[in-house]
Amino acid sequence: MKYAVSFFIVLLLVVSGLLFIQYQVYSDNLEAGQGEFTYTQEIEIDYRNNSLDIRQHFRNLPNQNIDIKWPPLAINPDCFLESEQTCERLSEDKTRFEIGDSRSQSLSYVIPLDGGLQSKHLLKDLFVTLGNAKVSYSTIHITTDSQIEGQWVTGLPLIGQQSLSLVNYSMFSGQGEVNEVYYIADDIKLQHSTDLISIYAKTPLDEQFHESINSIQFLNEHHVAIVQGESHSGQQGERIVFVNDLTLDGLNQSVLLSQIDSLYDFGDNPRWMKEVIAAFLTGSVSLENKSSQIVNALLNHMSDKQLESWIQKLEQLKGTKITSTVLDKELSEVLQKNTEFFELNETVEDVFTLLFSDNRKVILDQNVIEDVNLIYQNGLLYYSSDEILAALGYEVSDGPNGYYVNSELRQFRFPENHKFYVFNQRRYDTISNPFTTIMDKRYIEESWLQRLFLVEIEKTNSEITISPITTLQ
Repeated sequence: MKYAVSFFIVLLLVVSGLLFIQYQVYSDNLEAGQGEFTYTQEIEIDYRNNSLDIRQHFRNLPNQNIDIKWPPLAINPDCFLESEQTCERLSEDKTRFEIGDSRSQSLSYVIPLDGGLQSKHLLKDLFVTLGNAKVSYSTIHITTDSQIEGQWVTGLPLIGQQSLSLVNYSMFSGQGEVNEVYYIADDIKLQHSTDLISIYAKTPLDEQFHESINSIQFLNEHHVAIVQGESHSGQQGERIVFVNDLTLDGLNQSVLLSQIDSLYDFGDNPRWMKEVIAAFLTGSVSLENKSSQIVNALLNHMSDKQLESWIQKLEQLKGTKITSTVLDKELSEVLQKNTEFFELNETVEDVFTLLFSDNRKVILDQNVIEDVNLIYQNGLLYYSSDEILAALGYEVSDGPNGYYVNSELRQFRFPENHKFYVFNQRRYDTISNPFTTIMDKRYIEESWLQRLFLVEIEKTNSEITISPITTLQ
């Protein structure tokens, strides 16, 4: 009993120590502004004198240092005295909210518009963002002089708009962050609206189209605004999507790509990479293009369990930077084989075949052959031919009549694209080609290597041992 009590006391001290350390780390993170948090925001935009006067109110802020990132074009940054407490946490250099009990703070700033408010301009990076934080809900109010008519779009659901004697007013509100607004002077109106999608078009949508919109697949609950037409710059927004033709297929693809962009950091990666990820997350392939061919190639190679694991990995990558290297790493883990499938497809316009590399050491005469590459294609193992044949004692070269492999007693010639080879001046027909070209490099299939060049091959999990069964002298 005495030992049990002693053990319990020691255990209690250890647990207490761990809790104290965790609390210290937590406290240090708060003081350093490293604790992640969510907040809500309300943004007031007043267009006057060729500028957007903006007041941005932050709610539900934690008691920690919070970095402030001002918009690149903002001038006259300051706090906004909405109440007695809404200015008390802004630092003197206006780069952060300092530790404080007030959970609401307000800022004001001005965004000059070169040439004033222009129709069809997508205005991006307009608002303040906070470090280490995500916006859970946003509300935007936009006010202009009554003489300025037209439609505002923010990517949030339109709650209402009103034309008064002196001003025009619009209000938007919904889940998530918003970083852009769009203004168009043309006669374009909100024709369809749900919690997830709004469609602004010149003419009303027919009833069948309204019903078909319900079949659109969404990857998150953040609202998307579809605008018929183009922005002046030709750019797409994060939550504002421009389409010329309002077709269901085009709409579905535009929405998916917009939401994929909000879920991952693609940088300047090609469009097909986004389409591939969207296809796996939604379980649909709609277009006959490079992305659909890549998806089908992977589906044809995956078991149901591997497909489930692959989709889980794509889900886990949300919020991270996506590159071909990252996708190849995850795909290799799922398939338990090394591949550079995505990286290779970045280098060609068509679709590169799904290949797998074998990293096992190749042993000949108890020595490792360093330069031999091993690749699986269509279930067959190929060896880089120049390196493996040279290691076996042959001289290899390309000539006018094909690929030459020679030793003192054994001379081979393999014509390109012909189903025969010549051995010691005698022709032999073949059903399949011993060689294939992969990434501009010639490879020989394993069974042909054994048959033509008289070697035995033994394999372990880490090595492939090649043993000649005859000499070349």
